[in-house]
Amino acid sequence: MGDILIEVEKKLKKYGQEHLLNGYSKLDEVKQKKLIEQIQNIDFNLINSLYESTKKQINLGDSIIEPIQYYDKYKLNEEYKELETIGERAIREGQLAVVTMAGGQGTRLGHKGPKGTYDIGLESHKSLFELLSDSIKESEKKYNILIPWFIMTSEENNQETVTFFEKHKYFGFEKNKTIFFFIQGQLPMVDTEGKILIGEDGLIKEAADGHGGIFESLVRSKMTDEMKKMGIKWVFVGGVDNCLAKMVDPVFIGIAIDKNVTAVGKSIVKANPQEKVGVFCKKDGRPYVIEYSEISKEMAEEVDENGELKYGESHILCNLFALESIERMGKTPLPYHSAFKKATYIDREGNLVVPTSPNAYKFEAFLFDAFGELDNMIVLRGKREEEFAPVKNLEGVDSPETARKLYKDFYNTK
Repeated sequence: MGDILIEVEKKLKKYGQEHLLNGYSKLDEVKQKKLIEQIQNIDFNLINSLYESTKKQINLGDSIIEPIQYYDKYKLNEEYKELETIGERAIREGQLAVVTMAGGQGTRLGHKGPKGTYDIGLESHKSLFELLSDSIKESEKKYNILIPWFIMTSEENNQETVTFFEKHKYFGFEKNKTIFFFIQGQLPMVDTEGKILIGEDGLIKEAADGHGGIFESLVRSKMTDEMKKMGIKWVFVGGVDNCLAKMVDPVFIGIAIDKNVTAVGKSIVKANPQEKVGVFCKKDGRPYVIEYSEISKEMAEEVDENGELKYGESHILCNLFALESIERMGKTPLPYHSAFKKATYIDREGNLVVPTSPNAYKFEAFLFDAFGELDNMIVLRGKREEEFAPVKNLEGVDSPETARKLYKDFYNTK
């Protein structure tokens, strides 16, 4: 370890991060080895570049933002049945896999544990994971085919997630045959001076790299290889917190095949112009999702000749990708965005710092940044009451209460 430690010290000195070894001697042998491995795997040039980017104000500059064309699923008329038939054929032939992004914790919901293990308060007391598994199982029965389920966890919640599934006998799926777990990537957090933080455990404090890391994680973990072995051609990618996500949608797949595109994004109409959601649009002629914080009040309220919002197609994190496009995007990381967060850490003197306000940057990629890299893409508008019941806040909008109502209403009227 002596020679390696010397090399690591040199590397840290080069990048002004020598403090990372301040507590090294106090760690046990296992943690010492882990810390060295962490440091060796850091791309310091990338971290420096990301830190410098926090000093720049994000703006759309001279970019041209335009409304995006979309198809309304329920106004396709005669074409609906044709697309449904095409999609059903692909599903029955085993061309579809489902990916659920489940790397988060249920902290905002007052829940200790992975968000997917959260009980939204139904009489059945089913967790979000079980509600999603029920939906897949229902489709498997309908189409007489096994649909593989890939679940992206994080370093923070992977063990708890896998243990939860073991306890529930994987809800009828078979591990490493019809259900797979893989871990998303992480990046170090830095303080306001660009110094990488050390966590309470004496190791580098890292944070998950955002839902945009999905492509890289699928390729790195060789999950895309598993999919190819199964003959998968289409991959649905969605979040764990939408208990009404329609993961197996024949029209969704059918329109991708029929229109010869490599991706389809599901949208719903914004509840109101000020709803805090990203919306599909075109940026410099390419598909894009503009965040609610980036769009002006005037743009948010602008309507077309039919009185509909020009920028009203909410991105609900329900997307379909051709496997080949996932492989391509997984080889080139998406751009990272910074978020200013509260982070508990050990300072250079070895003291524990528990902040009361944001004090550190985490870096994450956004899945929708991939849209502009695609050859072509379609937006398909669905219905909120049928496909979007997110659980994000403890109370109010997008809470367990609203999700419960939407879920009950949908299954009672189905």
